[in-house]
Amino acid sequence: MVDIPTRFRRELLAMASSENQKLDALKKMLPFRITVGFFVQLAVLVLMGISSQPNAVAQDRKMYFYHGYTFGSEATYNPIATIINGGYGIMQVGNRNKDPFAVDYRRGWRNVWENISHPVREIKTFGWKTFITTEIIPTSLRPRSAQYMPNYQNHLIGGGMTYRMLREWYVYHGYPHSTMWATSTFTIYHLLNEIVENDGYIGTNVDPIADMLVFNPLGLLLFSDERVVRFFAETLQLRDWSYFPTINPSTGAIENNGQNFSIKWRIPGQRSWSLFYHFGVNGIVGFSYKRKDGTSISAGAGLLARKLREVERDDGVRSLTADLVWNIGIFYDREGSLMASLLFSGSLAYKARANLYPGLIRVAGLSPALFAAIGEKNEVILGMSLRGIPFGLASQPR
Repeated sequence: MVDIPTRFRRELLAMASSENQKLDALKKMLPFRITVGFFVQLAVLVLMGISSQPNAVAQDRKMYFYHGYTFGSEATYNPIATIINGGYGIMQVGNRNKDPFAVDYRRGWRNVWENISHPVREIKTFGWKTFITTEIIPTSLRPRSAQYMPNYQNHLIGGGMTYRMLREWYVYHGYPHSTMWATSTFTIYHLLNEIVENDGYIGTNVDPIADMLVFNPLGLLLFSDERVVRFFAETLQLRDWSYFPTINPSTGAIENNGQNFSIKWRIPGQRSWSLFYHFGVNGIVGFSYKRKDGTSISAGAGLLARKLREVERDDGVRSLTADLVWNIGIFYDREGSLMASLLFSGSLAYKARANLYPGLIRVAGLSPALFAAIGEKNEVILGMSLRGIPFGLASQPR
């Protein structure tokens, strides 16, 4: 623990004229010391990445998740887009504001930090049994008791895979100290995700405790192991099929953002057919058929988070659950890089959404990423993004 600077201690202690006042002054110092300690520990983690092998992934140059493709979803992948997709992912849910400038970042940060810096106290307030059975250990499939589902899917597996893919992206583009860059990006987008989800709420919020202190670190460690990475990349064919984010200048809203992942597990005895699972804020189960030219067509149905609502508790502590609705998707990919997707759902955000990625359509020598969606009030939303640019532009034609 890093001690508070001497001059600040003297100023606070000088204000205390009795033993009780001195104790109160020391208590006031504690949050500052804990905050300093956290950032020192984060700096140590980053420095460990610098002092380790110059490029951990570069040792054998094996790229499991990022291959430098100039087509499909991989062509739109980069650290900034990842921060937007992951950090503002909750805005996909229909009853959340899509305007990033409407988020109360200050209160969000204060409350997230208050919870993750005092986890024992906040979990005790929330209830240890409820925390463990809803956030950590799967005990029920009821939506109000299954907050563990996004923890395992999006933080342990999705987050861990994203950390590894970021490392590979930095290696591929010639950045030294890829572990440092990947760890920093990983931390930024997950912290932003918690701040945006918390928004202006003040009080006990155990979700960032489970995410930041349990599942995110486990995901990072898990996908630092070559055997684990090989299993997910080759046996389960785990891929990042995130959307490409766009911004509507007239409304300030972020459109078409969100992290998505796909898994294909080849059916024993079948060369072309695989079981298919697509997940993010949704879960789609189905089948995938691989063609001889390396392209695949996948389709399935499942559930999607329509909106978030608070679960009523006698003690007034906040607990969120998701209302789920139907969701259907059709996907076309090339060598695991998503080329096009078409989704229909009962969502409040988009009733229908189509995404076309670079490499599918070429106009005037350019191959843009395009999307079109039908919103809650049947409004049409269009967007376009160019390869190499972190985000594109969206509009609502009248």
